[in-house]
Amino acid sequence: MLSLQALSDRAEIEAVMVQYVNAIDTRDFEALTAVFTADAWIDYTAMGGIKGAFPEVKAWLAQVLPHFPAYYHLIGNVAITVEGDAARSRSACFNPMTVRLEDGTEQTFFLGLWYHDRWQRTEAGWRITERVEEKCFDHNVPAALAVGTS
Repeated sequence: MLSLQALSDRAEIEAVMVQYVNAIDTRDFEALTAVFTADAWIDYTAMGGIKGAFPEVKAWLAQVLPHFPAYYHLIGNVAITVEGDAARSRSACFNPMTVRLEDGTEQTFFLGLWYHDRWQRTEAGWRITERVEEKCFDHNVPAALAVGTS
C-alpha cells in the first residue's frame, strides 16, 4: 500500500509533467522554469531536437516551436519511482504537429516518444533535473524535417 507521502510525491510529479506540456503547448516557455532545475540537462535528439543545458534548450524551444502552427503533447502511462528526495519517471507522449510546407500547404504528422526523467525535490517542489527523449515512432513527417524517421 502506498503511503500518503508516496501518493503526494506521485501527484506532485504528475502535476509538474502537466505543467510542462501546458507550457509547451501554450508557448509559455518562461513557465518551464517551474518545471526544470536551473542546471537541468535535456536531450531531445531522438526526435530531431537538440541537447544541452536547460537555458539553452528553453531558448531553442522558443525559437523553433513558433514555426509549427499547431501541436499538442498528450502524456500518459506514467511510471514513477521515488527514492527520498530524488525520483525517476518514464512517461509516454503522443505529439501530433502541423507544419507549413514551402508550397504554402500544411501537413500534419505524428510523433510517439517516451520521456525519461530524473527529478529532485527542491524548496519549490519537484523539478526535473534531466530529461531524455526516446523515440517510439513517427508518421507522415515531411522530408524536410525527417531525422532518423522510421
